[in-house]
Amino acid sequence: METRTGRPPRLSRAQIAATARELIETHGVQALTMRRLATELGATPMAVYHHVRNKDELLLLVLDEAAAGMQRPELPGEPGERLVIASRAMHDTLARVPWIVEVLTSDDLFSPAALWYPETIIEAAMAGGLGLDEAVHAYRKIWYYTVGEILVHASAARRRTANAGKTFRERIFDDVDAAQFPRLAEVGERWAELTAMDTYEAGLRALVAGLLPTR
Repeated sequence: METRTGRPPRLSRAQIAATARELIETHGVQALTMRRLATELGATPMAVYHHVRNKDELLLLVLDEAAAGMQRPELPGEPGERLVIASRAMHDTLARVPWIVEVLTSDDLFSPAALWYPETIIEAAMAGGLGLDEAVHAYRKIWYYTVGEILVHASAARRRTANAGKTFRERIFDDVDAAQFPRLAEVGERWAELTAMDTYEAGLRALVAGLLPTR
């Protein structure tokens, strides 16, 4: 076997971003450190610092790489439907990489490449009859709903993966006191199935209908 000599191959920003993203997706955002990333790359921390100055810049690099594959669907003319389509695209893009939501909600980091979503949603809200300030508030309400839905489903998926059998919550719903909680007892073991369903768009449409003024 030939032994390689000389300097190791130079790192690229694309290689750093890909390895950082793999670390995050496998072990979580908190596991990403410059030292651990360097170890995964087979390099020294100083070699990584040559490309990114700190963890925030590293996360921004990863966010930009992820945002490059975001959805930009064709948009209808009707403002309410435009709001729904753009918001659904935002949801579906983030749901594929839920760790991004954790980054976006825990710090002030944001990829400029993703500005298409708030711009499109705010513009559609204004076309639907809202002023600029109201449209921004409408976007924030949609954002909170979207983020909450993604985080809850991602957390539930992790619990299902971690538990070989039923989760604690599922066991509770299997044996709810029917005299005290008749509706929950009626749902019973179907609770996990019902709460795992994708009802995002139905909720989104109800939210949009409530946000836009009636004409």
